[in-house]
Amino acid sequence: MGGNDSLDNLVRSGGLKAEPPDRRECEGLLHSAIDRLKDAHSSALSFASRFDLAYNAAHALALTALRLQGYRSDRRYLVFQCLVHTLGLGKAQVRLFALCHERRNLAEYEGYMDVDESLLAELIVATDALLVQVQEAMANAG
Repeated sequence: MGGNDSLDNLVRSGGLKAEPPDRRECEGLLHSAIDRLKDAHSSALSFASRFDLAYNAAHALALTALRLQGYRSDRRYLVFQCLVHTLGLGKAQVRLFALCHERRNLAEYEGYMDVDESLLAELIVATDALLVQVQEAMANAG
C-alpha cells in the first residue's frame, strides 16, 4: 500500500495491516498528541502523569506517521519500531521510545513506576522533535 518493502513485509507477516490513510483520523491523533505533549511539559503535574502524557503523545505521533503511510498496527511497540521506515528516525531515538514503552508497561501492568527524571526529559525532547516531523509529513501528505 505505502510502497515501503519493510512495512509491506510486516503486512505479510501479520504485524501490520494495510489500510488507506484517513486524513481526519490523522488530524485527530495529531491534536491529541499536541494536547498531551503540552501537558507533559507542565512541572506542576506528577512524574507519573507527565510520563504517561509524553509516552501517549509519542505513541499517537508514531501511529499518525504509520497511518499516513497507509498502515495500521495494534501492537504499540511495533508502531515505535516502524518510525525507522515511516519517518527515517535513527535507531537511538527508536530505542528511547522502546525503553519508555517498557517502563510504561511496568507501571501499567505491574504497578512499578521507576521515577527517572532524566528519562522523562529525554522522552519529552524526543517527542517534541517527533511532533515537528509528523507535522511536516502531514503537510506533505496534502
